[in-house]
Amino acid sequence: MAELTRPLPHATDADDTASGVVAAIGRISLEQLALPGLAALAGVLYLVNLTVSGWANTYYALAAQAASQSWTALFFGSLDASNFVTLDKPPLAILPMALSVKLLGLSSFSILLPEALLGVGTVVVLYLAVRRSFGEPAAFLAGLVAALTPVAVLIFRYDNPDALLTFLLVTAAWALTRGLEAGRLRWALLAAMLVGFAFLTKYLQAYLVLPAFALTWLVCAPISLRRRIGGLLATGLTVLVASGWWVAIVELIPAASRPYIGGSTGNSVLELIFGYDGLGRIFGNNPTGAGLSSAVDGFGAGAAGGAAGPGGPSFSGTPGLLRLFNDQLGGQIAWFLPAALIALAVGLFMYRRVGRSDRRLAGYVLWGGWLVTHVIVFSVMSGIIHSYYTVAMAPAIAALAGAGAWDLWRRRDASVGARVVLALAVLATGVVAFVLLDHTSGFVPGLGFAIVAVASAAALLLVIPVQEIDRRIVRGAVALALIAVLAGPAAYSVATMAMGHSGGDPAAGPISDVIGGTGPGGIVATGDALTEYLLDNQGSARWIVAVTGSQSAAAIQLAAEQPVMSMGGFTGMDPTPTLQQLQAYVASGQLRYVLIGQDGAGGPGRLGGGGGPGGQASRQISSWVAGSCTAVTISGSSVGGLYDCAGAT
Repeated sequence: MAELTRPLPHATDADDTASGVVAAIGRISLEQLALPGLAALAGVLYLVNLTVSGWANTYYALAAQAASQSWTALFFGSLDASNFVTLDKPPLAILPMALSVKLLGLSSFSILLPEALLGVGTVVVLYLAVRRSFGEPAAFLAGLVAALTPVAVLIFRYDNPDALLTFLLVTAAWALTRGLEAGRLRWALLAAMLVGFAFLTKYLQAYLVLPAFALTWLVCAPISLRRRIGGLLATGLTVLVASGWWVAIVELIPAASRPYIGGSTGNSVLELIFGYDGLGRIFGNNPTGAGLSSAVDGFGAGAAGGAAGPGGPSFSGTPGLLRLFNDQLGGQIAWFLPAALIALAVGLFMYRRVGRSDRRLAGYVLWGGWLVTHVIVFSVMSGIIHSYYTVAMAPAIAALAGAGAWDLWRRRDASVGARVVLALAVLATGVVAFVLLDHTSGFVPGLGFAIVAVASAAALLLVIPVQEIDRRIVRGAVALALIAVLAGPAAYSVATMAMGHSGGDPAAGPISDVIGGTGPGGIVATGDALTEYLLDNQGSARWIVAVTGSQSAAAIQLAAEQPVMSMGGFTGMDPTPTLQQLQAYVASGQLRYVLIGQDGAGGPGRLGGGGGPGGQASRQISSWVAGSCTAVTISGSSVGGLYDCAGAT
């Protein structure tokens, strides 16, 4: 292994070697074509057939529609423009979608277009960041791996917050990389601010990059120790300010003057941060008590089947060392994970004796720290973890895989160790693809065996010194290696593009996910007759109807483009409104119609069920509505359970 640290060959030989790689991957000028090519590839992957998923996750589509009509709804992340209840997440992810809806009108395309553009932006910024540390070829390989990672193809075609989260974190890494070049604090402060914005996108998950960022600055910034420590303090303060200003404002506003904070039992953002959306995700219990009704953080496919505890095992398998390779997570993210870990070990070994401010060492510390932190947290967390969370790992995996492959290739003429490790990385990636494809054995039968065969052939050719074989064989080896490592994730990505996904627990790859099922709160399809009736009879009411749960509300609000009261928030289990509050809305004329279920007692859309304050309030409301309001029958509508509460006592 000591050969890995030998000086590179004479510049002329290295140039010849690089030329072989260049020819093998078919580029004329990497500097001129790599970035546009990657952007075009990402554009195809993320934009083609974009609307196949319809509204995708109607929970966020609902909030985007509301935000397009009300700046107040945008600020709070409300589910309706009349600001009854908010998302159980911070509001920043809604901003791009809301602006798109304002510009293009409400549609599936206008909701999902910003997510796809964020995906293209993520690939581009990752390329720029990796290029600063490792050069053009490594950046190109990193961009290629990131673009084709199946979970990235899923999320950058979906309206969950993870698209903006990933883009902001990658942009923060790019800013930090720029700051490391001369120890310029302003770039580190920009990185800190972007992490703060990421916090306002998905709360504490954004902070998983902070250990890597802090370590990289502390070890690799080319300035004195005192200035490095001072920089850490300044960036830490910046993170807190950028993260906390919105939280402070919301907490200081009286509860009666703002919407209810969805997902909490105490109408508190802080409760969400440290409970349901924070420590509850890590430790598998929920200090707030919110959402304990079988981990219904994800509705639709995967959520209705019941949950084991507060959510972890029901979505992503049992916590443990190999969790990231299991049936739920493996096909999303694990294709290049062994290669990235090999690259991290080799990279740190290669550059262990260079100066601490070496840009390549800094790159390995940054992306390696990012990856290791996520691997540890996602492997052991016992709370709610959806498979799509792993998209935040994709940039680090891609950066390490690209950097490691290029570093090993540049040394293969001078180092037997470099050739062997490169060959083993290709072979390991092929074997992992075989294992992951076996999870869906009916998908492209024989592909896994073909990948292992091609990877084995490439590995054998890669261990042969370049000077001992024809350069056309070298180019063939590189082509075979690229085919072997990319074929599996590419097949999963194409399957993801072709298939519609819905609900709160989508997954990439050849997994059936029927659009329009029922989730918590349950009515998904309502029909034009109900929507037209509610619009025709809205009068001066703030909400055209009150229903339980956000998915039931979405079916009506997205069709009517008028506010619908989502009683109980996302799952229908938040303790809002109370019976007295609902009666007050009815008495003041702000609400007239309530939809309590198709049969007035149970079935889709039912109010009630579950324990805790939310369930108790739902049962009281259901009983009062059924006993005090007038049932309404609408010709042409199959939805029952609509009640007119005008004049009810």
